[in-house]
Amino acid sequence: MSVQLPQFDPLLHQPLRTQIAAFLAARGEASFSELKQAIGATDGNLDSHMAKFIDVGYVKARKEPAATGRAQTVFSLTPVGRKALTAYIAQLHALMVLSDAPTPAAPAAPRRAKPA
Repeated sequence: MSVQLPQFDPLLHQPLRTQIAAFLAARGEASFSELKQAIGATDGNLDSHMAKFIDVGYVKARKEPAATGRAQTVFSLTPVGRKALTAYIAQLHALMVLSDAPTPAAPAAPRRAKPA
């Protein structure tokens, strides 16, 4: 019997991007510096991941004036991004259900007769 494994979204199936998406889903929105601090990423690493999210439409970015006079970028999940994260979580759940399923017993090996 063949078991169909879930097909994961390759963009979300990367630990740092999963954390970013989950953080944005919980917070609603976050600045670049807030994300950087929460996730523990470098500027370049976070920028690269956010660019990928924006390119596929999972995240939107907007500039917001800051008290320092320098605008900061604020990110939020789009409806498409939220739907993708929800689907990803469902796929993880499906995989967990498969891991909890009882495994079929292997056919017993024939017994050898003991020598007399």
